[in-house]
Amino acid sequence: MELNNLKPAAGATKSGKRIARGQGSGRGGTSTRGHKGAKSRSGYKSKRNFEGGQMPLQMRLPKRGFNSPNRTDYVAFNLDRLQAISEKYGMTEINPEALYNAGIIKKNDLVKVLANGELTSSLTVTAHAASAKAKEAIEKAGGSITVA
Repeated sequence: MELNNLKPAAGATKSGKRIARGQGSGRGGTSTRGHKGAKSRSGYKSKRNFEGGQMPLQMRLPKRGFNSPNRTDYVAFNLDRLQAISEKYGMTEINPEALYNAGIIKKNDLVKVLANGELTSSLTVTAHAASAKAKEAIEKAGGSITVA
């Protein structure tokens, strides 16, 4: 037995449909494509999300809200979180670079200090933004804040 003698078992394979080979084949005429319409034409290719001329779903649904392209996103740090970070990492100076090195924020994140919670230790804080109450609370605890 050689490779060129190999054949599949009898009845294991069927010959494919021979379409468009005349009326006598039973698959002549429209060649199983039906009558008229885009799908019967040669070169037909369906577009993604095309619904046969019906108004597409993404156009039927209501559009909601507005996303400003000029929005600045800050990572908010409340005073109690700053206190917890200073205790955990032994920091007296908190700035974006130190927070990044500790793995708390990402490289290009902007830091904003908010006044929720209580600050007991005096910290030197550098941030991109801070609320007025947060500034007041940090200075009241004996620390200083720089908004860069």
